[in-house]
Amino acid sequence: MEPIIRQTAVAGMFYPDNPGELQTTIDHYLREAKASRKAVHSQRDTQKDQQEIQTPKALIVPHAGYIYSGPVAASAYARLEASRDIIRRVILLGPSHRVAFTGMAVSSADYFATPLGSIPIDKQAIHEIVSLTQVQLIDQAHSQEHSLEVQLPFLQRVLDDFTLVPIVVGDADPESVGTVLETLWGGPETLIVISSDLSHYHSYVTAQQMDRRTSNAIESMHPDDIHYDDACGRNPVNGLLVAAKKHGLHAKTVDLRNSGDTAGPKDQVVGYGAYVFG
Repeated sequence: MEPIIRQTAVAGMFYPDNPGELQTTIDHYLREAKASRKAVHSQRDTQKDQQEIQTPKALIVPHAGYIYSGPVAASAYARLEASRDIIRRVILLGPSHRVAFTGMAVSSADYFATPLGSIPIDKQAIHEIVSLTQVQLIDQAHSQEHSLEVQLPFLQRVLDDFTLVPIVVGDADPESVGTVLETLWGGPETLIVISSDLSHYHSYVTAQQMDRRTSNAIESMHPDDIHYDDACGRNPVNGLLVAAKKHGLHAKTVDLRNSGDTAGPKDQVVGYGAYVFG
């Protein structure tokens, strides 16, 4: 039987469809992120930063076109360098932009393809969570969804071989999302990635204020403080906060910008944040 492959939907639009150009683009963002991090550290005391999270268990990263949010996403992905040989499975959750449904949707695909190659799906994990009442098989929710797809090339560049558990999140409360994450939590071999942008289409100053409040809510693990207009991926974000708090994790903001800072005008901006949990 031929394997089922979820093909790319936004290659050539949200990110380059040419493999060489895509690899070069991502590697550039990662180098810039590492250089920026070193510059910040050089301004501090030589004493180790006690707030630094060395081996993240989870990330929150944005999902716009790479020219807009790629540099921000890279600031989180660059921190996986020490875990490259450890992480063997990625639990990836993002919001649904095209299909309305209640709960969470998994895919029947055996592989998710990108211009950099195909990523095998952890079918055992899919089988495990589809037995939960809040999880169902909805291929349509995955076929055109960009929130998960744009993360895959970054993951392919920063990790070695890994399997993927892709989950599109619809109308779901934090506890139900947290239960799914708890089921798949695993150990150091399992990384959780939440795909979410922040505020949408406000003025530059208003967006900065809103996104700072959202960042504070993430760092303080207060899902009740993140509302509809604060983050398009608030449902998976809030589910992660519920699960992370149970596991005693801490969250740190590693980048907070908006499209007015990267590649767009400043009158109506989209907010982007990058966060690590450990």
